[in-house]
Amino acid sequence: MAEKSGHDRSTDELRAEIASSRERVSRDLRGLHYELDFPRKIRRSFREQTVSWITAAAAVGALVVLLPVRKKKIYIDAKSGRKSKMKLLETGFALGALKIAASLVRPVVVEFVRNRLIGVAGQSRRSRKQ
Repeated sequence: MAEKSGHDRSTDELRAEIASSRERVSRDLRGLHYELDFPRKIRRSFREQTVSWITAAAAVGALVVLLPVRKKKIYIDAKSGRKSKMKLLETGFALGALKIAASLVRPVVVEFVRNRLIGVAGQSRRSRKQ
């Protein structure tokens, strides 16, 4: 229900009511701040129950270390394994043949480049003399 308006109350009474209301709000806010101060609660709990905290930390650490030990099962189709081996073998032969061809062609390429460079250098000297 609606409260009566405070027209007939004195200003001192209203001020006292406002002050008490502010005090209640302030007290409730301090209580809320105390309840929500988690870092302080954790520090106090660690000081009071150090062994429990260290045991819990060791258990979590052991769990983190031992959890990834599980091995994954990988299923391979036998037919696709043979195909990949054949492709690997073909690639190896191709790379071997390419290496042999490169070692045979290298002297020819080097001679060609040397002749071109000497020919260009000789032409530029002749053009300067003329």
